[in-house]
Amino acid sequence: MELTSLSIADWHAIWLTIRLASLVTVILLIISIPLAWWLSRNKSFFKGIIGAISTLPLVLPPTVIGFYFLLAMGTNGLIGEVTRWLGWGTLAFSFWGVVIASVAYSLPFVLQPIKTSFEAISERPLEVAAIAGASPLDVFLTVALPLARPGIITGSILGFVHTIGEFGVVLMIGGSIPVETKVVSIQIYEHVESLNYSSAHQLSMIMVIFSFVVLVWLQSRQNNKRLGLF
Repeated sequence: MELTSLSIADWHAIWLTIRLASLVTVILLIISIPLAWWLSRNKSFFKGIIGAISTLPLVLPPTVIGFYFLLAMGTNGLIGEVTRWLGWGTLAFSFWGVVIASVAYSLPFVLQPIKTSFEAISERPLEVAAIAGASPLDVFLTVALPLARPGIITGSILGFVHTIGEFGVVLMIGGSIPVETKVVSIQIYEHVESLNYSSAHQLSMIMVIFSFVVLVWLQSRQNNKRLGLF
């Protein structure tokens, strides 16, 4: 397989996919870290409700998520009305619409590893820092975050890879607009539809190899952690 045989459209799809996954991962980290900390420490009644909402994408079909985001971002939807009032038009069938839907769809894949890491932190180091005069924010930034680093790294990688592999959500909310919303998964689908199996095979193998390397790295990292290597 020669990468030089990829078309310009294929390279555009690859670049757009990387751009989408990178942006979604950053946004997810900004949302997931404080949310995971709150879920791991809070005993409020709303914890169960928010936890259930945040994990819904694990059980809902991607097309269902994409469909409701499409309605919400459309002309008559709540998000669509707000964005039109702001002068942005509607987000349906746009890159930023895909970003928002992807954030919702990939949220549990980033949130859960971080939440698990926070839950594994014992109260002792947090109490010691508080007794030493550290504010709650200082305790979070200087104690909790460093201890949760493995979960944050794992969540970042899972969120990035999961976003790269999205299909149903992207197709529903973004369609197939070259350079704007046509990511690798959509490009592969269209290659198969047009019976261009050679190009579909090349792009598919890139995704298979990339995903395999990431999973091997994650597995080896977990094994090394058990052995105390890092």
